Amino acid sequence: MPDRNDLPAPPRPRKPRRWGRATVIGIPQIWLLAFLLAPFFILLKISVSETDALGIGFDPLVSYVNDVLQVHVRFSAYLALVRDSLYIVTYLSSLWYALLTTVLCLVIGYPFAYFIARARPTVRPGLLMLVMLPFWTSFLIRIYAWKNLLDINGLINQALLWAGIIHHPLRMMFTEFSFMIGMVYGYIPFMILPLYATLVKLDHRLEEAAADLGATPLKTFWLVTVPLSRSGIVAGSLLVFIPAVGEYVIPELLAGPSTLNIGRVMWNEFFLNLDWQRASAVAIVMIVLILLPIAVFNRYQTRSLESAR
Repeated sequence: MPDRNDLPAPPRPRKPRRWGRATVIGIPQIWLLAFLLAPFFILLKISVSETDALGIGFDPLVSYVNDVLQVHVRFSAYLALVRDSLYIVTYLSSLWYALLTTVLCLVIGYPFAYFIARARPTVRPGLLMLVMLPFWTSFLIRIYAWKNLLDINGLINQALLWAGIIHHPLRMMFTEFSFMIGMVYGYIPFMILPLYATLVKLDHRLEEAAADLGATPLKTFWLVTVPLSRSGIVAGSLLVFIPAVGEYVIPELLAGPSTLNIGRVMWNEFFLNLDWQRASAVAIVMIVLILLPIAVFNRYQTRSLESAR
């Protein structure tokens, strides 16, 4: 009978290869590095650079001349943003319009998301398709179509005149009203979809328990449904607020000249004034303003995950 020591040792289990995990983690990091950080640092470099002698490029920030390392950093573009009240008012105006758009999308989108989440499972895909249907058409074409609706000779004025509701055409185009109509229309799907994803997962037994304890439907909605859907509210609000701050297409097509927006100011500095340093400084400040709500959202998500554990 052979001794146990003479038997071959069982093969050791192979350790899973780590290249798959590194690839999955590395590809998004490379994407962010190439399409987020690289353009950011290019803008940052332009914002603090000096224009070269020919006026068609920018001098290097670091030079080595006569054994002397020189760093050339120019902050006049940022100082101009602080000294000129127009930029400060424009930033505040952009933040206000973005906040107002977020609130309106939440007020309008929450009932839609709640209705879709409470619909029959066979009907939900069709309702979600209606929400996502505008994405099948170009964003520029959808926003431009509102000009035909809100113009003095547009379809809305013609319908109101034909019905006898008004006797003179209403001036709706190139006003704050048309601007907010376009903003809410363009961004409301980004509010509905995260809210639906949260509301559809809610446990209906909690609402039944609140009703058994004597809570009215309105009180149950406010004290049970809304707090449980907080993560969807935060996610949808950020998805609307962040791009709305720097929106350019909607204010350019629907808003009047008196409507201040940082996207239009940035366009003017880049392509009309040809002041690339100041335009880059405007963009850098806007990015910093956008990073603040992102940091708040990440902190909220971290706390939510820790409390869930």
